[in-house]
Amino acid sequence: MNDLSNRIRNLSESATIAMAVKARELKSQGVDVISLSLGEPDFKTPDHIREAAKQAIDDGSYFSYPPVPGYMDLREAIAQKFSKENNLESTPANIVVSSGAKQSIANVMLSLLNPGDEALMLSPYWVSYSEIIKLADATPVPVKGELSNDFKATAGQIEQAITGKTKILIFSSPCNPTGSVFNKQELEDIAGVMAKNTQIYIISDEIYEHINFAGEHISIGSLPGMQDRTITVNGVSKSFAMTGWRIGFIHAPEWIAKACIKMQGQFTSGACSIAQRAALAAITGDLGPTRAMACEYLERREMVYNLLKEIPGVKSNMPDGAFYFFPDISDYFGKSDGEMRINNASDMSMYLLEKAKVSVVTGEAFGSPECIRLSYAASREDLKEALKRIKEALAKLS
Repeated sequence: MNDLSNRIRNLSESATIAMAVKARELKSQGVDVISLSLGEPDFKTPDHIREAAKQAIDDGSYFSYPPVPGYMDLREAIAQKFSKENNLESTPANIVVSSGAKQSIANVMLSLLNPGDEALMLSPYWVSYSEIIKLADATPVPVKGELSNDFKATAGQIEQAITGKTKILIFSSPCNPTGSVFNKQELEDIAGVMAKNTQIYIISDEIYEHINFAGEHISIGSLPGMQDRTITVNGVSKSFAMTGWRIGFIHAPEWIAKACIKMQGQFTSGACSIAQRAALAAITGDLGPTRAMACEYLERREMVYNLLKEIPGVKSNMPDGAFYFFPDISDYFGKSDGEMRINNASDMSMYLLEKAKVSVVTGEAFGSPECIRLSYAASREDLKEALKRIKEALAKLS
């Protein structure tokens, strides 16, 4: 234990994964736990995508190491997708396929950041952003959005946070954990700040692109002057219910894409060959199943919002995308049920797991210690029962 590197000692465990593990352990013991902790679609991967994977296996042509940046036909399809759907000028040279969007982000961070650099994270932020920045020996700098503004940090806040050490700005839209979506005006305002700070590169995490209830999805890289400074991250996990297939990808300036290929070549090489064939079918195929999933998420969102409103002391907004709520539960801090005292969101998460048998994730991991994250990528029956249990458990705190 004492021989572990400082790097791994200083690395935090993923809070979302840790809570999911605890929930699975309890379930394996026969405990009736409802898991709202993982951001994972509860749908099956669409049939045409699964069939493409089966066909790839039967063809027998995809059993060798794939190219490090991905098969050329897949990169061509992704480039066409970015050109048509995101208004980004794109060729295969701009595309790198990785084993999930998390690896894509790590490739970019490790390719751009040096020790002493700072990376701005619009907060609340996805749990792995800060840890990946730390792995690159750089400093994560949260820029916090408030609930009153749908958790969205403003361009003015970003401008105030910039220093001579700032190298990267990273954010997600639609956002994990809040579900917030930056509209065109907000992105233009951010782009205006970036235009005055040309040393900063933007990582735009758009993995929830197709789960957007606010209207048209806007990529900040499509705005004037932003394409050459923006790395757009996406993948198939959320939109196509393919979390286990582990395929993510980036659109980046060619010199950054080449750096990511070099980095990936030393870590994992190319992503799974069969999963890439499935991803090709997803990206080039019918979006009908994706739209149907988004419609179901929309209906669940309405239901969960109304159920949250019925719980005293819980403050929540209406998220515009993804499949999360990020309620403020700070009214319960300092309260107890006689056995457990709630001092922070981590205490609340453990309280709900132990007393309500519902797993959620502490907002501390996302930069907001007053909140918890719950996923509504679960059946309506489970969501109704989970919110009923949460309401009953919170009523016992005084």
